[in-house]
Amino acid sequence: MANKPFASSADLAPKDEVFVELAEGVYTLTAEGDPNVAAIEAEDFLICFEARATPAAARRWLGQLRKHTKKPVRYLVLSHYHAVRTLGASAFEAQEIVAHEMTRVLIAERGQQDWESEFGRMPRLFEQPEEIPGLTWPTLTFSDRMTIPLGDERGELVLQFFGRGHTAGDIVAWLPQQRILFAGDLVESQAALYTGDAFHDEWATSTLDEIEDLGAEVLVGGRGKVARDRIEVEAAINQSRHFLNELRRTVGGVHAEGGTLKQAFELAHRTLEARYGRWPIFEHCLPFDVKRYWDECDGKDWPEIWTAERDRAVWDALQ
Repeated sequence: MANKPFASSADLAPKDEVFVELAEGVYTLTAEGDPNVAAIEAEDFLICFEARATPAAARRWLGQLRKHTKKPVRYLVLSHYHAVRTLGASAFEAQEIVAHEMTRVLIAERGQQDWESEFGRMPRLFEQPEEIPGLTWPTLTFSDRMTIPLGDERGELVLQFFGRGHTAGDIVAWLPQQRILFAGDLVESQAALYTGDAFHDEWATSTLDEIEDLGAEVLVGGRGKVARDRIEVEAAINQSRHFLNELRRTVGGVHAEGGTLKQAFELAHRTLEARYGRWPIFEHCLPFDVKRYWDECDGKDWPEIWTAERDRAVWDALQ
């Protein structure tokens, strides 16, 4: 495991983007493990889900979307605060930017550091970074649930907070009439989980339980392929839960036995690599995942802020 390029700094090859219409007026764009984005047509406006890392990256997505609809973007929904999900927001010219109330808190507390951290970890995602006007601030926040009527017999879009997980403020977007769920980074489908800002115990239990109880028949996770039926949806949720549980078991076991952080990382890597090692961003994520759960085992409930300097220090210590 020695001499690995830092995080995703060596991942510079372009990814093939796939535009998919999931149902009438419901769209998503996936890109070989890059962050997924989505859009839902209402009667006379659009709701976009996630913003990408820069305005330039967002414009490429919007260019494909505009081949199908010219409706204005009324709502841009952010599932959480991470830079690769938020900093392209200005390209949408949305009337409202919607997020959980804790996402606003986290942007104020650590948004700038997260921007610098993610730019260093994933430089390819930051196309034309000089166009980013600054941090993206929500204009509309909620605590538990927000419903947006879509009109014209299209049903409604439900934005919901199910508890702490990938961050303290993740929300999902749920179309109950179409049974389609946009889960953000709370669920990944054939992609590794990033848990560096997570609350592992809650995420692996109550938060995923609530998501599973929705009974989605199509699921778009934060990264990876679209889960297109109940079997694939269950597989994606189970994969995410299994990854979290094995991380908790291995790291928690070494911690309980008085071992070291490096030993915990090595055991977690050996345990998870066979199943997840070939999936997007596994090697990138795991050092930061292990460090965060180790901190939780030390009793640190609130995640320490990742700075570019801390990223490098943890990476170097565990490789």
